[in-house]
Amino acid sequence: MWDVSIVSQLVDSGAFVSENLELSGMTTLRVGGPARIVAECPTTQVLVDVVRLLDAAHIPTLILAGGSNLVVGDDGFDGVVVRVCNTTVGLEEGFVTAEAGAEWDQVVAQTVAAELGGLECLSGIPGSTGATPVQNVGAYGVEVGSMLRRVHLLDRRTGESRWVEPEALGLGYRTSVLKHSDAALVLAVELTVHPDGLGEPLRYRELVSALNGAEGDRLPSPQVRDAVLDLRRGKGMVLDPEDYDTWSAGSFFTNPVVPDGELAGVLAAIETRLGDVAVPQYPADGGTKLSAGWLIERAGFSKGYPGENAVARLSTKHTLALTNRGAAKSEDLLALARDVRDGVQSAFGVRLEPEPVTVGCAI
Repeated sequence: MWDVSIVSQLVDSGAFVSENLELSGMTTLRVGGPARIVAECPTTQVLVDVVRLLDAAHIPTLILAGGSNLVVGDDGFDGVVVRVCNTTVGLEEGFVTAEAGAEWDQVVAQTVAAELGGLECLSGIPGSTGATPVQNVGAYGVEVGSMLRRVHLLDRRTGESRWVEPEALGLGYRTSVLKHSDAALVLAVELTVHPDGLGEPLRYRELVSALNGAEGDRLPSPQVRDAVLDLRRGKGMVLDPEDYDTWSAGSFFTNPVVPDGELAGVLAAIETRLGDVAVPQYPADGGTKLSAGWLIERAGFSKGYPGENAVARLSTKHTLALTNRGAAKSEDLLALARDVRDGVQSAFGVRLEPEPVTVGCAI
């Protein structure tokens, strides 16, 4: 049992403290049971002090910001939820510094409005800035890791904070050494941007087509941002409380990378099921990357699966998103995820891995 003084200690540290709040109200999937204590941290110093306090007392802690990449179990979290609410953003000619709690899309919007380029392809991604290096967030041919200058971390083992270079983060496809680890907490990020106001070179075919451009073109960042937001809205990937297709964690599964020694067998399984079809595939570290959405749909899981009366469904716009239709529980979402994962593995021999972090539950 915790010492009852922990609440007063959190308040003394500068946190705003609530008790017994539903975590479903703090995640974009809108699922998850109660949190015993929630401590909102409005500044970086309060965040550091609160986490140091809880770690020293060995109290279970869940760090939560935008909640856009999180599935919390129906039993909730019997510990302290630390809400990251530091939101300061600073713009310079060649870089931007943003605290971890800053809403990511607002950071992108501010850079575009300031005629700074480079982040526009990452428009519309929900969640906080602090989560972007953890996931090495990416979209439309750009990953945040390619724009990172440095990251401010709190080492939870020593209690010390320091800036680190991107090379220290072990960045990979939708992953880093920070993912699935409590060893360090992101306090802020510093990102390189282009002072000429032009975006990153266009690399993603769908975006190139939408802009009537050519691969490698550098276009004004506002033009690219508008196109990216239009594409994401068409897939239900821009948050809208009135649209259940956006009650999701975004892309639920990562695109699988099939090792070279297994690719022939996977392609043979696809041909057996579908005939001689063109399979989207891309070179990747460790093998060949396939499209998770393509595999899901061709394994028999269409948009809106399993039907309009289900409380948890695939998005009606995009088969890679699992959605809450208003009354789903965590277990409803997880059951759907298992169904899709197992169906793809049975059909093609490829095991899909979830992108969201799970707390108090498992797929």
